[in-house]
Amino acid sequence: MAKVKSKYVCQSCGYETARYLGKCPECGSWGSFVEEVNIPNQKPNTSALELADTYPPMRLNEIEMNSEIRMSTNISEFDRVLGGGIVQGSLVLIAGDPGIGKSTILLQTSGELCKSNKKVLYVSAEESAGQIKLRAERLQVKSDNLYIYPQTNLELIKKHIEDMMPDLVIIDSIQAIYTSQIQSSAGSVSQIRECCNSLMQIAKTKNISIIVIGHVTKEGNIAGPKVLEHMVDTVIQFEGDKYKTYRILRSIKNRFGNTSEVGIFEMGVNGLTEVINPSELFMKEYNQTQTPGSTIIVTSEGTRPLLVEIQALVGTTPYPAPRRVANGVDTGRLLQILAVLEKRIGLNLSKQDVYVNVIGGIDVNEPAADLGIALAIVTCVRDVVFDSHTAIIGEIGLSGEIRAVNHIEKRINEAQKLGFKRIIIPASNELQEDFKGIEILKVKRILEAITRGVGNDN
Repeated sequence: MAKVKSKYVCQSCGYETARYLGKCPECGSWGSFVEEVNIPNQKPNTSALELADTYPPMRLNEIEMNSEIRMSTNISEFDRVLGGGIVQGSLVLIAGDPGIGKSTILLQTSGELCKSNKKVLYVSAEESAGQIKLRAERLQVKSDNLYIYPQTNLELIKKHIEDMMPDLVIIDSIQAIYTSQIQSSAGSVSQIRECCNSLMQIAKTKNISIIVIGHVTKEGNIAGPKVLEHMVDTVIQFEGDKYKTYRILRSIKNRFGNTSEVGIFEMGVNGLTEVINPSELFMKEYNQTQTPGSTIIVTSEGTRPLLVEIQALVGTTPYPAPRRVANGVDTGRLLQILAVLEKRIGLNLSKQDVYVNVIGGIDVNEPAADLGIALAIVTCVRDVVFDSHTAIIGEIGLSGEIRAVNHIEKRINEAQKLGFKRIIIPASNELQEDFKGIEILKVKRILEAITRGVGNDN
């Protein structure tokens, strides 16, 4: 009898070693190695090769496309993130924190697809059929085309998929299912990799769309090997605070659409509700009687412009090391803006605490928010109120210049639609559209933006 060999696999990155290590040399994780049985690779037989070679090489012009290549979920925010709907034969990964609403939105999507006479198989590896039934009643999902299958064994799941041939399969979740071909526990790197690979083969050969739910680590990364994200066609991240009502669905990889597209939802008693106009949502508490240190920026999430409020608070600290706190913006970006303000306009904040916050819980990562952050800080220091009818767009360079941003026309149109009378933009942005009803103030340097936007008399 052959001796059974084992290996140690890092559960964070998939690094393999013959002995146990306390720290992974690949990703630096501590205590992440788990012993797994090493199964040697077997040579495929002739029948397996014939089965795999289903599609011979074809000329590009000879490939015929199905007219119904995408399935609309009837949830416009979800369709936007997917690039227009679920592509047939695609493998989609949705990841997010526990309790954020992953199962909720997929059960709602299943109900909408079943209304269009689509057959959906919902494989629940973490909940019983009765628990799924309770959630479906709360979400008012009722259909004879929705099949619930509580199962964790991949071989049984594959058998029912081939027998039913549904239009969509939902796996909840990929970390909870296992295959008997791998002698390790469910959720291990080897199990996740093998199960995802088997599901990918089903999606491509049977032309069945599959959506899998993935867990995230405490750092917010998708659990399992990094190859999991490379195998799937689309990776969608569910963001937001589970103790608050608003959720953001963000596409971070999409082979069939734009990346960085976002969909915004509101969590309620009856599930997730679409937020059609997110700018109005983030601006609903913005009133005319503002306080110093508040500005409005026009950020862009994918192809969607959003107006959000930036608030800054500057105060003298009794401690030798002042604090720099940023919520919703990158701390390194804030430090860079403060350095430019000190060097280029002489604003010394070395003995003052600086707090910057983005209202609404959204994260603003693009540099087009630099100018709005800088003006919020300046108005707080000068104790003046910025014009509530003026929006701000612009990236700040290290020499104090205001650099051009993308999608400038869309941003201006969004600001005008919400009633803003003036907008500050980089002078290097060339406008192809003639805007009326809104004053466009072009600035070249940060000092010019402060002088013309805030004024010298304050």
